[in-house]
Amino acid sequence: MIGYVTLGTNDMARAAGFYDALLAEIGAKRFMEYDSFIAWGVSPTQPSLGVIKPHNGQAATVGNGTMVALVVDSKEKVDRIYKKAMELGATDEGPAGPRSDNFYAGYFRDLDGNKLNVFFWG
Repeated sequence: MIGYVTLGTNDMARAAGFYDALLAEIGAKRFMEYDSFIAWGVSPTQPSLGVIKPHNGQAATVGNGTMVALVVDSKEKVDRIYKKAMELGATDEGPAGPRSDNFYAGYFRDLDGNKLNVFFWG
């Protein structure tokens, strides 16, 4: 149902480097790029993630309660991507591990403070 999600940034080059390295872990790469917007995806028919400078010219801010969840196909990938996020300078919001019988996830904030989670269900 979700087509894409955008996260605000105040430093496009820094955000681009973070997401280039992080999303490469799940096979995503840039497929759309403008001065104020970059989007990554694994396929044009699947949801994508983008970073954007706010259209109104104001500073990007973090939404309270807003989070982007990235689904992967194994616990090992959750561990790998969470670790990669930490290596890239992300802030820990809950280390990778089981949250229930079927839900395994790791939580972090990107370099602009946007909250993400990487998870495996199964």
